[in-house]
Amino acid sequence: MSARIDALADTAAGATPTEGARPRIGVIGAGAIGGFYGAMLARAGFDVHFLYRSEYETVRAEGLLLKSATYGDQHLKPIQAYRDAADMPPCDWVLVAAKTTANASLAPAIRQVVAPGGRVLLLQNGLGVEDAMRPMLPDSVHLLGGLCIVSVHRHSPGVIEHHAYGGVNLGYHSGPARGAAGARTIVEEAAALFRAAGLDAPVMDDLAQARWQKLVMNVPFNGLSVLIDSGTQALMTQPSTRTLVRELMEEVAAGAAACGHALPEGYIDVAWAATNGKPDYMPSMLLDYREQRPLELEAIYGAPLAAAAAAGVSLPKIGMLYQSLCFLDERNRG
Repeated sequence: MSARIDALADTAAGATPTEGARPRIGVIGAGAIGGFYGAMLARAGFDVHFLYRSEYETVRAEGLLLKSATYGDQHLKPIQAYRDAADMPPCDWVLVAAKTTANASLAPAIRQVVAPGGRVLLLQNGLGVEDAMRPMLPDSVHLLGGLCIVSVHRHSPGVIEHHAYGGVNLGYHSGPARGAAGARTIVEEAAALFRAAGLDAPVMDDLAQARWQKLVMNVPFNGLSVLIDSGTQALMTQPSTRTLVRELMEEVAAGAAACGHALPEGYIDVAWAATNGKPDYMPSMLLDYREQRPLELEAIYGAPLAAAAAAGVSLPKIGMLYQSLCFLDERNRG
């Protein structure tokens, strides 16, 4: 086991790693997701650096406040925050937590921040996001994907509220790792980071499988919340929308199976139970719509529809939802 993994394992057990072995972490897209994971990693003693744009002045003055009933409040003040990626130090790990709609514009910043031979971890929803990012990164950089199982939102500039969960499912996409064993080692390094911060971090041998599984939740709740302008509780209490949620989940499962990533038996029931009867939650796409921000339609809807169509399967309800959201998004943003 490498010295770095030994140090991280010691941290997870409660010890502090040596300064030389501690990886430096950059966070690009320090909104709700990036702010939460960045603050948790900083709390665990890691050297975390945040790239901000619109909130930079507020965060530099007031710090970053994470409010969590589960993990306790964490106030990073002072905080290592930057307005320009060129001012950030080279980072061993770069966590990209921006929406997928910003990936192309953020690629220069990611290349600027990631150290030679470093690791880029996309903490994003959708299908094929790593495929789109890979050509924009140096060949020497490892690219991983992370599926966040967390309920968190940005309350105000520099203030993040965490409601529940916090785990990350991790998988290797591409890079200079030596075979499956080398890729597994890199993913285990990522898992050790999050576990050291007290978070679950399952390692996924099939990243595409993990992304299809996350779509079981993303597809129905994100899109339908925009259509009816309501949170998950309304979707799960009205008979008509309850039925539609289930049907959309089943279409996602059909698409996954057609693409060679059949979901585990009973997975839809597990996803259903995670929301049925639970407190109301505003999906991120609804929050983006209300703020007139671009919706992540291609990653969450367009890419899965295209993959299923290439495999000879039609997903009509998802297709209709996608077309409706495209119209609403265009009109909403003028």
